[in-house]
Amino acid sequence: MMSGKYFKAHEVSCCIKYFIFGFNIIFWLLGVAFLGIGLWAWSEKGVLSNISSITDLGGFDPVWLFLVVGGVMFILGFAGCIGALRENSFLLKFFSVFLGIIFFLELTAGVLAFVFKDWIKDQLNFFINNNIRAYRDDIDLQNLIDFTQEYWECCGAFGADDWNLNIYFNCTDSNPSREKCGVPFSCCTKDPAEDVINTQCGYDIRAKADSEQMTFIYIKGCVPQFEKWLQDNLTVVAGIFIGIALLQIFGICLAQNLVSDIEVVRESCETQVRRARGVADAAGESHSTLFGADQIPTWLGAEWIHNFEQN
Repeated sequence: MMSGKYFKAHEVSCCIKYFIFGFNIIFWLLGVAFLGIGLWAWSEKGVLSNISSITDLGGFDPVWLFLVVGGVMFILGFAGCIGALRENSFLLKFFSVFLGIIFFLELTAGVLAFVFKDWIKDQLNFFINNNIRAYRDDIDLQNLIDFTQEYWECCGAFGADDWNLNIYFNCTDSNPSREKCGVPFSCCTKDPAEDVINTQCGYDIRAKADSEQMTFIYIKGCVPQFEKWLQDNLTVVAGIFIGIALLQIFGICLAQNLVSDIEVVRESCETQVRRARGVADAAGESHSTLFGADQIPTWLGAEWIHNFEQN
C-alpha cells in the first residue's frame, strides 16, 4: 500500500455541521410531537377509525393545524438533521429548497395580505361565520372559537347577531333549543369576582334591547377586534415575522455552506486520487493498494469507493 501522502484530507466545518444537526433534531422532535398530538386528537374523536368522517365537519378542524405544521417541521427537521449528520448533499439541498419555498410563500402571503386587505377581511368574515355554523359539531372547533372570543373580547364576526347563523342560537320560532336567541358563554363579559364560569350567561341575551346587551356580552365583532389588536401590536408582530424570516435565511445559508464544503472535499478527494493513480501507474502498482480504508471518507459512497478500487 502506498503512503497516505498522496491523500491530504479536507474536512467540512464541524461547527456548521453540528449546529445544523442540533437545531434540526429539536425541530424534528417538535414535528413528531405536533403530529402525535394531531393523531391523538383524531383518535379521540374517532376519525382514525372512520377516515371518511374528515369531510363531515362543516367548519375548520383545528387538528389540521397540528398535522400540517407538524408534517412540515418533521420533513424539514429530518432532511436537515440527517443531511448534516451524514454530510448528504442531496438532503441538504432539499432542506434549502424546501425552506426557500416556505420563505417565498410567507413573503407572497404577506404582500398579498397588505395589498388585498379588504378581500382578506371578507374572507375572514366568511371563515368565522362558516365556523359559527359548525360551533357545536366539533369540540376542538368550539374550544378555538371560545378562546378567540375570550381573548379578543368579541362576539361573532362583526357582532353578536352573527350567532343567528347557528341552528342552536338563532331566534327563529322553529328553534326548540334552550340556547335560542343566545350566545356562547365566551361572549359574556367577565366578572373578576367570579371564580366559576357561568356557561348559561348568554341565554336569551339577544332577545333584549341592544343597550341592555352591552352590560352582559361583548358587542364588538372579532374581525374589527383582530384588526385593532394587529394595529396595537404591529411592531411585535412585524418583529416576529422578520425574526422567522432571518432564521430561515440563516438556515438556508448554513446548509448551502455545508453543501459547498462537502463538494469541495469530494472534488479534492477525486483530484488527489487521480494524481495518486498516476503515481501508482508509473510505479506499476495496483490501484486497490493506494490507500488504507481509513483514508477515504466513507460518505463519498460505497459505489464511488468500489469504482475507485476497480479502476
